[in-house]
Amino acid sequence: MSLRTRIKICGLTREQDVDHAVSAGADAIGFVLYDKSPRHVNLQRAAQLAHRLPPFVTPVLLFVNASAAQVAAACQGVPGATVQFHGDESAQDCDAATLHGAHPYLRAARIPLGPDAARFDLVKYALDYSNAQAILLDAHVDGYGGAGKVFHWSLLPPNVDAHLVLSGGLTAANVGEGIATLRPRCKSLAVDVSSGVEATGSDGLPLKGVKDPDKITQFIAAVRAADACLAELAGKP
Repeated sequence: MSLRTRIKICGLTREQDVDHAVSAGADAIGFVLYDKSPRHVNLQRAAQLAHRLPPFVTPVLLFVNASAAQVAAACQGVPGATVQFHGDESAQDCDAATLHGAHPYLRAARIPLGPDAARFDLVKYALDYSNAQAILLDAHVDGYGGAGKVFHWSLLPPNVDAHLVLSGGLTAANVGEGIATLRPRCKSLAVDVSSGVEATGSDGLPLKGVKDPDKITQFIAAVRAADACLAELAGKP
């Protein structure tokens, strides 16, 4: 069981946000190529932003029900990217779009809110998408994306033979609890945050696609603190 939680900051649209996320310690940067999202960037913009990334920080391209040709073109435009499927794509769709292993991909699982989370068969889902690099867990709401909602982590299966990425309503205040709850249940755990690190406008509403550098720093610090705590517990007899 890996005790290092990898971190993806998603929905970035500005150079300064990319640069700060990298300097704060993010492992991956997500770009939303779904044109109905308020955080959408086109392929040219995603390529410009991804070009700023140093070695060993991974660009992730998020799609919702895109064609295989669109995915292939994006992967060509952003070399080294991981693909994230967040729509209704079948396992066959994912494999075809990523040229059967030429590009690694994440598959989002939309976990119901409330007690219905217990009925989601994550073990079967991970088996169905066994070619995915990881299964990303997000809340099931109307439309696509988790809308910053948190599902009941404790209702997921106790043992999932897959790498998992926890998403959905994460903030610096709750990510430690999420890590402690899910880390023992899977091969490895990563976390993915978007709305939880966004800036707030003068009206008190989030500025979607605009990140707050202090929130990014606090979020990554909270993840590292959770890792340190679990490592300490693992070392105790």
